[in-house]
Amino acid sequence: MWPGAVADALARFEWAFKQPGRYLNASQVWQPGLEVEYARDDLEEVLLHLPRGARRDLGRLVARIDDEFERRTLPNPGPVNAFTVGGWWWSRIREH
Repeated sequence: MWPGAVADALARFEWAFKQPGRYLNASQVWQPGLEVEYARDDLEEVLLHLPRGARRDLGRLVARIDDEFERRTLPNPGPVNAFTVGGWWWSRIREH
């Protein structure tokens, strides 16, 4: 991780969640590393290495992000592929 990685990941979610509409728009950003799924990967990595208290605090924020991400995406009924073998957030569908 790099300095500011958590702030960057949180900023990407903040931007995505401010976009209008019920569902997240998949076409807003299509550049590897900038999708919110990558930001969620970064947060997951950080959670693995934080001390207990900081992990608990960030974990509460990540839980709220997860709830909103799940609310604004749809389950993917398709088969598992390269994108869905990671965290559950990769198996969600965004509106096109």
